Amino acid sequence: MHKILILLAASATLLSANAFAVDRGELLASSCMSCHGPGGKSKGAIPSLAGLEKGYIVKSLQDFKSGARPASVMQRHAKGYTDEEFALMADYLSKLK
Repeated sequence: MHKILILLAASATLLSANAFAVDRGELLASSCMSCHGPGGKSKGAIPSLAGLEKGYIVKSLQDFKSGARPASVMQRHAKGYTDEEFALMADYLSKLK
């Protein structure tokens, strides 16, 4: 009986921890929203990111990072991320509607 109670308590702990888990791509992309708008939907001159194709986002970020794509701010931002993080952000952003 004691083992069953421990197992049930451990399962409940895991389930509640997962309920509060945040997608890493969402977390990484949260900083994008300050310029690209809530939910990646810009209402100004800065492009919206919501729903863009994942490969396009990754390539754009890689080009900003390498300097192949000129930008005023994005080159500095992109230099702080890895290709894996670009992919995580792109996956999240591409799913926004």
